[in-house]
Amino acid sequence: METIRAFIALELTAEIQKQLGQIQDELRKADADVKWVKPEGIHLTLKFLGNISLKMAEEIKPVIDQITKEQRAFPLSISQVGAFPKVEYPRVIWVGIEQGKDETVKLAQSLEQRLIQLGFLPEQRRFSPHLTLGRVRSNQNRQQLKELLQTAKCPESTMPAEKVILFKSTLTPQGAIYQPLHQADLSQSAPGLKRIM
Repeated sequence: METIRAFIALELTAEIQKQLGQIQDELRKADADVKWVKPEGIHLTLKFLGNISLKMAEEIKPVIDQITKEQRAFPLSISQVGAFPKVEYPRVIWVGIEQGKDETVKLAQSLEQRLIQLGFLPEQRRFSPHLTLGRVRSNQNRQQLKELLQTAKCPESTMPAEKVILFKSTLTPQGAIYQPLHQADLSQSAPGLKRIM
């Protein structure tokens, strides 16, 4: 049976992706051993599905349609730069979500509940909305990276979260290639939010 590697995410605007790239450029000055995510490949992942069958992908599409009907579009803004498990021992470097955090959590929880009904195992960790900038591969120049993480500035930038997308992820030596398989609009535009291109 043919399978695909897939995930469900909110897509970011080109402007936010550009700003995330600028944060990465600042952190690169540490010359640490980090595998950086290409800015155009950064998404706000709601659920990583792993390897699924094409039949399962078809079953997930109406789930996405249903949860987007139940939740309105909302403004989303990026906040501080941080790292898992902590800045002193960074393994995953991320940018947090400020405005729209609660709505994103609600969306992920709705998705999780419906995917469990399709046979997916529940997540062991609590969902924490974040944008992954890179993954640290070794301790090379960790101190310099830690110092830059502690002083890194995140621009105040807001975008409308409007679409939930099912992505196919193909791993290549040059990095992952993402292909949207299905997308659905969140219901009605968020009040008072101008569209940002």
